[in-house]
This record gives sequence, C-alpha cells and structure tokens, in this order.
Amino acid sequence: MAPHALLNTEAPTNITLKDQNDQDVNIADHIGKSILVLFFYPKDGTFVCSKEACAFRDRLEDIQKLGAQVMGVSADSVKSHEQFANKQKLPYTLLADTEGELRTAYKVSKLLFGFPQRTTYVIGKDGIITNVFESFFSYNYHITNVLKALQKDSKVETESVEQEEDKQAES
Repeated sequence: MAPHALLNTEAPTNITLKDQNDQDVNIADHIGKSILVLFFYPKDGTFVCSKEACAFRDRLEDIQKLGAQVMGVSADSVKSHEQFANKQKLPYTLLADTEGELRTAYKVSKLLFGFPQRTTYVIGKDGIITNVFESFFSYNYHITNVLKALQKDSKVETESVEQEEDKQAES
C-alpha cells in the first residue's frame, strides 16, 4: 500500500468544528502545544468504533505521558457525540464533522457502504503529520501503532536532549 498523501506534510488546520459539548474547536489551536492524535472513525455507538474509542480512553494516560492529546472525529452530530462520550466515559474531545470538511481535508477515504475509512493521524508539535494508520476493521491496530510511534518519537527527542546536554558538558 502506498504511503498516505498527507504523510510528512503540514496538517490541515484552519477548520472549526463543534465538539460533544457544542463548543467550537479549531485544530490550529492545538498545534504547537502538544502532539495531536486525530482519529477518524465511521460511527458513534457501533461495535468496532466503541472498542476503538475505549482503547484510546484506556490508554489516554500513557498517550499524555508521551506528550500527546487525543481527538476523535466522525460525521455524527453533536448530540450523538455527547451521548457516545457519556456512555463510554470518553475524557477527550469528539468533533462533529457533519459536512465532511475535516474528513475531506485529511483525505480520509470512504469504504464500505460510504462509511469513511478508520484513519488515525499523529501530528507533531510543528504541525507535520508524522504517522498515518488505516485499518477499517482493527481498532487495536490504531492504538498499538499510535503508542509505538509516540514512544519512538519520545525516544528520539530524549536522545537529542541528552546529546545536547553532553555537548554542553564537554564545553
């Protein structure tokens, strides 16, 4: 499979959507503060989508320790997101992309019965998309690969800080 068209490019950010609390959220406001894990899923309340959302919930502390925040995106309404977040006890933001604006900007493909592909993006503090994971049926694929990518990025960042400290100590 060819790499995703947006891999290693600047993330589309000038889009504002409503979250599950009916508040405006602009992706641009979250770039630069931390790494952003943005996962697109087909539909609130379906079996695999619920499993995926709960997997991100259950590993959220690990994700945050690695310097990232999580946002979920689907075409569902604000009300649907509110109910889904409450039922599944999701502590992170869910964005209502009812018109498909964000999905189109992120080039999320459509698959079965017109549902969007289950796609997860890891966006660095610099706004560059560093990783893209696509798997329609496997929710575990997303959380597993996000954690691996964040751990790898964290190790690289730690090593470069240590190298800089070593250089300063030698001076």
